[in-house]
Parts: sequence; C-alpha cells; structure tokens
Amino acid sequence: MASISSGNGQEDQVLVEEKSFVRTLILNRPKQLNALSFDMISPLLELFLLYEKDSNVKLVILKGKGRAFCAGGDVAAVVRDINNGKWKSGAIFFRKEYTLNYLMATYSKPQVSILNGIVMGGGAGCSVHGSFRVATENSVFAMPETALGLFPDIGASYFLSRLPGHFGEYLGLTGARLDGAEMLACGLATHLVPSAKLPSLEAALHMVDSSDQAVISAIIGEYSELPMLKEQSAYHRLAVINRCFSRRTVEDILSALEREATNKVDDWIVASIQSLKKASPTSLKISLRSIREGRLQGVGQCLVREYRMVCHVMQGEVSKDFVEGCRAILVDKDRNPKRFSSFSFAVGAS
Repeated sequence: MASISSGNGQEDQVLVEEKSFVRTLILNRPKQLNALSFDMISPLLELFLLYEKDSNVKLVILKGKGRAFCAGGDVAAVVRDINNGKWKSGAIFFRKEYTLNYLMATYSKPQVSILNGIVMGGGAGCSVHGSFRVATENSVFAMPETALGLFPDIGASYFLSRLPGHFGEYLGLTGARLDGAEMLACGLATHLVPSAKLPSLEAALHMVDSSDQAVISAIIGEYSELPMLKEQSAYHRLAVINRCFSRRTVEDILSALEREATNKVDDWIVASIQSLKKASPTSLKISLRSIREGRLQGVGQCLVREYRMVCHVMQGEVSKDFVEGCRAILVDKDRNPKRFSSFSFAVGAS
C-alpha cells in the first residue's frame, strides 16, 4: 500500500492501493472520523487529476478507514483560522474542496465510493457526485450544516434539489439522518451491499479492466440487496414532507409542520419542528433559497454560487452563527449555541 505524504511529518491522511487497472484511495483520519483536512483534499485532487489522464487507470474506489467514510469537512480548523483573522485560509480550503467536487461530478472514469459508516457534509460531497455510491447497513447520512450556522454546501444545492419531491429541503433544513436503505430509496446511494460482502465486492472490482459503467454496475449488482425501509422511516412520510417543505418560506414550512402536529400525533413531526427551532434561523433561510436556486442550475453553477456564499459566511457579513455553531457542536460540544441570530421567524422571507 502506497501513501501520499502530507509533507508535515504527520501520518499520511490518504492511502493508496494499486491493483492492476484500479486505484483505491483510503481516507485515513479514523480518530477524526475521516473529516476532510486540507492535507486530504490536496492529494485527492492531485490523484483524481492524475488518474483521469492515465490510460492504465480504469476505475477509482474511494473509502474510509475505521467506522466512518467521512464525517464532513474539518470546519473546526476553518473556524480557528477565522478567529485568528485568517478567513482567507478557509476560502482556500473550500475552493480546493469544491474543485474536487466538480471534478468528481464531471469525471470521465467511474468512481465507486464505499459508504460503510458515517457520511456527512463534505463526505457527501466527495461521494454523491461520483458514479456509484455503495451504502451498507452501517451507513448514516446527514447534512447537519444549519445546526452549525452554515448551509448545505459541497454542491448540495444541486443534488438535494434533485431528490424526490421536496425531500432535499427536508434533509437540508433539519439535518435529519438517513440509514443505508433510505439513502438507496431516495437516490443518494446507487446500491446497498451488506458490509460482510464488501471484501468480496472489492476483490471483484480489483479485477476490472474496463471503464464501462454498465460493467461496474453489473459487478456491484451481484453483491447488492434491496432492503425494506423501516416503518418509522421519514421516506414513508414523503407526502407530508411535500406538503410542508414545498412552502415558500421557512416560516411557512414551520407553520405547516405545526398544523400537521395538531392533526396527528407523530414523533417524526415533533422532531422535525425541534430541529428547525434549534438551527440557525439565518442558515435556514440561506439554505432554503440555495436549494431552490439549485433546481435551476447545473452542478458547476451551484458550486460557484456556494463558494461565494461560504466566503460571505466566513467573513461574518450576515451573522456570526457559523463561529458560534461550531463552538457549540464541534469544540465545546455543549450543543447550546448562545449567540445564534435571534430575529423572529415572523420577520422576512427566506
């Protein structure tokens, strides 16, 4: 197994396995749940660019070491830079991350992401844009940015807006978690393979001598299953989600959910209301508008717009919620943001 050095004396954060015409890239920060650092994104971008031009590479596999595929971007490091007056360091990080997302979305060769564990934020960005996303019974997907004072980025306004109905608005605003079966049902995953079969699947993929997506899909299909959704799955509530999350503003969405709650006792509705009320109001409004605009834009347009948005957020031009949200959720972990922008939901439109 080869490794790509970060150049700072630390353990290599991206490992590389070479098997005939296949390259497997392994995210290697298991203690940090493989949160994407600058020292991960830079070599990933270099390797994807290299492999696209290399005729000896027919397939790229991406997976994580440990119990996570990737828990997101290392935004705690970005906030440390902001607090030290270096927001432009964060801008460089996001620009390189979004460039990687765009490369994956437009890649000429198949990419198989093995999502055996946590897949959140930036982890979705470096997998959902690729050709094949293999979930397992261990998969946990979420876009938790509104609780952090941010918004679903990494091209999420593109892929969330293309989920069935208004399921993308629901996921993006509430930060709700999905399991592997739900990921498959809504299209975030292309296949579901039991984790016990992953070694056999990888061994089969290592024998590939083709970039034909039909060939790759057929191989993965041999190990795939069609799981049943749990009875309490949010996906069973798509009709309610469409009624509520199709509303024009965040205020209207919240009111619609509260009306649903008065008509029917449902823990899912209560949890959705609570998630919205705990999130940054500013982030909710930004996120809703971003997803709605994403429906009318290509992936490149979404990423360019999201980059401009994240630069404004890092500069604190709209609010300071990003810094406070990261403190509460990621740093001090008291889960009690004290300084979220406190304007009433009754004021302004999303």
